[in-house]
Amino acid sequence: MDENKLTLRTENRDDQTIVFVGGEFDLEVASRIRSALEPLIEMTDRRLTLNLQDLKYIDSTGIGILISVVKARHSRNAPFDVEQIPSHIRKLFEMTGISPFLKSDSPL
Repeated sequence: MDENKLTLRTENRDDQTIVFVGGEFDLEVASRIRSALEPLIEMTDRRLTLNLQDLKYIDSTGIGILISVVKARHSRNAPFDVEQIPSHIRKLFEMTGISPFLKSDSPL
């Protein structure tokens, strides 16, 4: 696996954890992303936000992981949203029908 294919950076601000996701979010990096997000999903006292500003590509595996995070956070009554979604990724979210389930700072 090419470690440079995906970048993940976590930043804590007040009651929010922001995960900056860059590069390619696909099957090849799925286990790495799951491992990074699992402990954060359990932090129900903090808002979890994914910043996708530097995301270049996402496949069905990546979308599946997003949906599982949405479900997990919802079942725990914990806030989750995404921000700074690139337009080509936003179009894919619209086409796949997941847009209504993602809170975002930009129109989906």
